[in-house]
Amino acid sequence: MLTVAEALAVLLAADRPLVAEVQIAPLELIPTLAANGRVLAGAQTSQLNVPPADNTQMDGYAVRAADCASGAARLPVSQRIPAGHVGAPLQAGTAARIFTGAMIPAGADAVVMQEMCEADGDAVLIRHAPKSGEWVRRSGEDIRSGSVILAAGTRLRPQDLGLAASVGLDKLPVLRKLRVAMFFTGDELAMPGQPLKPGAIYNSNRFVLRGLLENLGCEITDYGIVPDNRDATREALRRAAQEHDLILTSGGVSVGEEDHVKPAVEAEGRLNMWQIAMKPGKPLAFGEVRRADGGNAFFIGLPGNPVSSFVTFLVFVRPFILHQQGVAANALAPQALAMRADFDWPKADRRQEFLRVKINARGGLDLFPQQGSGVLTSAVWGDGLVDNPAGKTIANGDLLRFLPFSALLH
Repeated sequence: MLTVAEALAVLLAADRPLVAEVQIAPLELIPTLAANGRVLAGAQTSQLNVPPADNTQMDGYAVRAADCASGAARLPVSQRIPAGHVGAPLQAGTAARIFTGAMIPAGADAVVMQEMCEADGDAVLIRHAPKSGEWVRRSGEDIRSGSVILAAGTRLRPQDLGLAASVGLDKLPVLRKLRVAMFFTGDELAMPGQPLKPGAIYNSNRFVLRGLLENLGCEITDYGIVPDNRDATREALRRAAQEHDLILTSGGVSVGEEDHVKPAVEAEGRLNMWQIAMKPGKPLAFGEVRRADGGNAFFIGLPGNPVSSFVTFLVFVRPFILHQQGVAANALAPQALAMRADFDWPKADRRQEFLRVKINARGGLDLFPQQGSGVLTSAVWGDGLVDNPAGKTIANGDLLRFLPFSALLH
């Protein structure tokens, strides 16, 4: 069996078609307001300083620091400068009433916050000796003109969009969305709303995997449940390959007589059939399906048990999709946290385990009592996964590698 690291390395060594397209096809230029979650196709450079001019961090009075050196100065107020307005040059021995965000007038070198001042008719009493530069935001303090503000391969977050807007970028070049086809095999599968026949189960994986793909910003075609026979599976693969970058399935990737996905993919393309040394989620299939135009669509077949499907998606499919989308390599792995075990796990497994856990009120991790691959309740109850190496037991108080769902699901 391959280790998790070995299998992931094979996946990430695959071609990156969306990045390759940048060389031969125009980029998608979209409004910055609509770019949340998209992947930036090229580095973005600022053409201006932010802030563009020195401005005040506080409501107060703009002064020359030398005029207030006594700590008890009385200065006539020569002007009033709201944000968005440009004041006149400040004459020596005077103060300007100024409001947060307003430009510092020429001649002023400090701001005294209004709490340290007292209005006195047409003058102001300043009970503070400011230093030059006090409460002044300098031009370019945040961003310098000519600097790169966002690197190519950035998956754009709300704060990234705000940064782009702060330098006046109303449009951003992004890679197109990854096109993913999904279908499910198994004559036992039924959809919610249908009567549940004897021996049938509701298809929870369709809902989980579709939601995970939506979180990753994919363009999804959902073919639903495909009849559990080889001809129907081959036809679904052929249709899915024509317009998609990736085909994702759940179920039918083991080696039983009723598992038709493996031979169907081999007939329509090529397949690496893996046994992964992980728990849950041992069976995983990766390969390619031929297109009529001579190209190929990637194929990933996940196990059918709901927790196995969920965990293998997070461990393998998520980084694969991010990689295909052009996300920078250093952003593919979720941030792991070192957290304390408030439980014992005395029986080591020869496979790498991904245990469902919850953060408790004491800042440690509690273990869901049922860790079976069919217990989807564990993923709903939990806050994340413990990545437990093969052959390792866990004792109460041990520090563990915790992967929070907050990072894995986005």
